[in-house]
Amino acid sequence: MQFTFTAFDVGVFIAFFAVVIGVSLWKGRNENDSASYFLAGRGLSWWIIGLSLIAANISSEQFVGMIGSGASPVGLAIASYAWLATPALVMIAFTFLPMFLKAGVYTVPEYLEYRYTPLARTLMAVSMVIMYAFVTITAVTYSGAMTMETLFAGKSLFGLPLNIQVCSVLIAVMAGIYVTFGGLKACAWADLIQGAALIIGGLAIAWFAFDTLGDTPVAELTSASASVPSLADGDSGVTKFFALNKDKLHLFLPRTDSTIPWTALVIGLWIPQFYYWGLNQFIVQKTFASKSLAEGQKGVVTAGVIHVVSPLFIVIPGLIAFNLFSSDMADAAAQDEQFVKVNTELISEFDAVKDRAESVIVFEMDGGWIQRNSEKAAEIEGYNQQVLARVDTPETRHLVGYKYDTAFPLLIRKLVPTGVRGFMLAAILGAIISSLAAMLNSASSIFTMDIFKKYMSKNASEKQLVLVGRGAVVVMTLIACWLAPKLSDPNFGGIFKFMQLFQGYVSPGILAAFVFGYFVRKAPPVCGVVALLGSPILYGLLEVIAPGVSFLDRMAISFALVLLTMGAITLIRPLSQPIELPVSAEVDLTPSRGAKITGIAMVASIIAIYIIFR
Repeated sequence: MQFTFTAFDVGVFIAFFAVVIGVSLWKGRNENDSASYFLAGRGLSWWIIGLSLIAANISSEQFVGMIGSGASPVGLAIASYAWLATPALVMIAFTFLPMFLKAGVYTVPEYLEYRYTPLARTLMAVSMVIMYAFVTITAVTYSGAMTMETLFAGKSLFGLPLNIQVCSVLIAVMAGIYVTFGGLKACAWADLIQGAALIIGGLAIAWFAFDTLGDTPVAELTSASASVPSLADGDSGVTKFFALNKDKLHLFLPRTDSTIPWTALVIGLWIPQFYYWGLNQFIVQKTFASKSLAEGQKGVVTAGVIHVVSPLFIVIPGLIAFNLFSSDMADAAAQDEQFVKVNTELISEFDAVKDRAESVIVFEMDGGWIQRNSEKAAEIEGYNQQVLARVDTPETRHLVGYKYDTAFPLLIRKLVPTGVRGFMLAAILGAIISSLAAMLNSASSIFTMDIFKKYMSKNASEKQLVLVGRGAVVVMTLIACWLAPKLSDPNFGGIFKFMQLFQGYVSPGILAAFVFGYFVRKAPPVCGVVALLGSPILYGLLEVIAPGVSFLDRMAISFALVLLTMGAITLIRPLSQPIELPVSAEVDLTPSRGAKITGIAMVASIIAIYIIFR
């Protein structure tokens, strides 16, 4: 079934964008100085902050990446990224947020200068700019481009085929243009509208998915239906969902799982959660702009409330998509040159090591590859059993027969009706552009305030600062255009895993610097530098000497080792007096009692979910 875009869809699409652009630019007018441009004049209310945080997070990379992971053997376990965000957000609202607002900082790295040393600020600023340019912005561009490519398969624009390369350029350039118009306030209001639209659209997709699953005969569903003899054609979508996905509805995966083992839920997964929600400029810049501490806390906890239900529309549809469209995902993998190339190389590697008694490599295979290569799969399985019998933590390779990241585009293309398609496509592409604009704004803020103004032009005028920020946007846009198409290589393991994997180099050290500095007031300035420099070195060493350890567990180990090192340094050379941090009078620091009560209730609900789906 080919995707069709009717005149009604076009009308909905244009109307949606007209509203978003009109409202955001009107709200962002006259934001010409650095304070207004980067922090919206510190005037955002809790409801804007809450939905803006969700829109910034649940964009195309979440819909494409997490729905794709839901379709994969990881299944419901990938929802831990959303569900564990709730307790992390609650804790951040009452720890990091008061700390930042009290200091009156513009950027996250700026705080490190007050707590540790200017070098710590610079190290974090440089690492975050690199991470934004080469990982986050690139991944969001790719996810949006892949969605467009799948939806408009075979179509062209001005004679150019809408492939992954052309779509990447279109999205990155549109975002690059959009960010020049209104600063953080324009981004926040665009996020508000598009965040609400994404939630509504996501719930609609979940509804269509369950409805279609209920209407589809059992024989036409994934081959897993053969193992459920009691399943009948007339059963509801909910009944079929739980019967077909019984093995994928667990939040605790084996310790050997390469994506999210149960050990990662103990420490590893908390590191990206606290880093992303509490120390990621792209996210926290919106909380820095809150009217007061109470408004900021209510906004952050509101985002936590939404995350409790978010897997319903960013994970569950992925499981259903595999039930309905596994053959389409297999065809997509078989037709993808990158998938074919990588699988061919891995088979050559297998043939080279299969007779070596010292081999420590295991070749994992998904169902799609096994079905198309049953004889070779049997040979590989026998070899794998021999390796596992003598090696506790083997190296893993992945033979992939399904292109799981096509799950979300397939849902839109095959299930969403006329009119709603226009709305969903506008919401998705708008969110991509809006998220990229916010990322570009944040990255340019760090470059301008923490690098350019501090080291290149300390007396730069407001006009010069805005001009430099816009120049940084252009450079990062070009990088995204160049790198995004390369993420189609299956070696990356999906865009969501790609983003988390590379953030593992910097996030343990950044989080350690802030946590240790927050709780250990006599930690000397050198601790901040040691944390930021030591973390990527430790993580890289672990990747070399322990490749069988999942990236989340490597993050946990790096985090623990950095904390131990900082502790040893503090024991040897503690400060005689705790550091005196600046106190800003710009923001009312009275906390919100209602946010605290709601936060406790949400944490309790997350505990219940993990008990049910253990």
